[in-house]
Amino acid sequence: MSEHVTVEVVQAGALDEVGGDTRAQFLQKAVVGGGTLVVGGVAIGGLPRLASAAPSAGQDLAILNFALLLEYLEAEFYTVAEATGTAIQGELRDFATVVGAHERAHRDFLIDTLGSNAGPKPTFDFRDTVTDPTKFRQTAQALEDVGVSAYLGQATRLRRPTLGVAATIASVEARHASWIRDINRKLASSDKPLPAPAAFDTPRTKSQVESEVQKTGFIRP
Repeated sequence: MSEHVTVEVVQAGALDEVGGDTRAQFLQKAVVGGGTLVVGGVAIGGLPRLASAAPSAGQDLAILNFALLLEYLEAEFYTVAEATGTAIQGELRDFATVVGAHERAHRDFLIDTLGSNAGPKPTFDFRDTVTDPTKFRQTAQALEDVGVSAYLGQATRLRRPTLGVAATIASVEARHASWIRDINRKLASSDKPLPAPAAFDTPRTKSQVESEVQKTGFIRP
């Protein structure tokens, strides 16, 4: 029989430890062990490997691994940018430092959750996007926008156990996207898009996300 756990209210920090489990352990039980977790008030989408498959534990694993690939990419991008010394300065430096820490935490959380099912980290080459401030902020906005739309893209593909906990990542990614959009607006021109330009986001399919990532050329064979 599946374990059924109901969480009435989810507040900041509430999922850091649930019933003696860390958040990663809690989600791992739901995803790998097949338990059911109902979290009120939050829901996001994911990145399905099986485009037409019904939500399942196996599909959750595939989705989380695709999310892990994006987190590997983002975490490494900001980590390398932070290591460039004086190349990235001012609010861009603050952005890279704060967001880099978040992305590394997301990466580590997904690795802990997936355990032996976690995919390997690719080899990346970011070229001058981590040393040229203009290219850095443009690339950061593209990556954050892709990340948000990717999580949103396939809401019905994830089971409820994964939706609620993954939402705690997606909402932070949305804040990253707004922050870098605000920086770009201040540093570029007034005709740049507002940090929150629309009432609704446009989801992207897995193939669309893969196409956007492939265009960057950041992942080496």
